Amino acid sequence: MPDDAAELLQLQHRLDKETSFMLLEPDERQSNVQQVQEMIGKFAAADTSTIIGAFAEGRLAGYISVMGESTRRNRHSAYIVIGILKHYHGKGIGTRLFNEIEAWAAGSGIMRLELTVMTHNEQAVALYTKSGFAIEGIKRKSLRVNGEWVDEYYMSRLFG
Repeated sequence: MPDDAAELLQLQHRLDKETSFMLLEPDERQSNVQQVQEMIGKFAAADTSTIIGAFAEGRLAGYISVMGESTRRNRHSAYIVIGILKHYHGKGIGTRLFNEIEAWAAGSGIMRLELTVMTHNEQAVALYTKSGFAIEGIKRKSLRVNGEWVDEYYMSRLFG
């Protein structure tokens, strides 16, 4: 909900600092609470996009966002971003978030979910594989993290 914007932005900033597996570096996120509220509103209004938060111990512990496409040729496809605080890794939150997305996709017309993940992020690759995603290819030298080149897997899950 838009009322969760401040907590979501705080979570995103924590994730940027806590792990190098997210796209943005700690000082790179420029959004403010109003922009996050607007983004949440756009996701809520779109048929092919959603964002779901995972709450634990009364606070936001993770989230998954699905951004769908809008043209007729790729409206069936959506891109996923997921982030979970390290303290909550291995507690089933990622699996539950993917289960929620699967249920949502069934009613949204989405036939393809896709994501990218750094090839050395073994824990995430295992979660995505467990959730029905398959590696489609490798994006070589996709990112530069701490001065080193990092490859990413393209992964997808098809429905129907």
